[in-house]
Amino acid sequence: MINGKVLLLLVAGGSLGTIIRYLIYLLADKHLNHLLPWGTLIVNLTGSLIIGFAWGFMEKSHVPPSVMLFLFIGILGSFTTFSTFAFDNMSLAQSGAYKMMTINILLNNIGGIMLCFGAFHFAKLVLK
Repeated sequence: MINGKVLLLLVAGGSLGTIIRYLIYLLADKHLNHLLPWGTLIVNLTGSLIIGFAWGFMEKSHVPPSVMLFLFIGILGSFTTFSTFAFDNMSLAQSGAYKMMTINILLNNIGGIMLCFGAFHFAKLVLK
């Protein structure tokens, strides 16, 4: 069961991650070309770097679970879901579940892109 402290940690972390993501989006939009979605790319790659580093650091130290919830699910979960995706795949690889890691990568990437394209075209048909 989720308690009030956990919810507050998630809300605080989620709020912070969302604000940081938005600020990065604004800076990228203002200062970089529009050939790529730089804001998204920056937060996805940065989030993956941070979650990998934080996980490695936290495995070697005695960090309370509440800090992990705040950082991993709260801040990074709202900052970018790609960092969580990278974390999940690293966990699968470390446990030797390479087949499941491959399936997870394919389902997330190909499935996500197909759903996005499909939903886009479906909405255009429905909203004609």
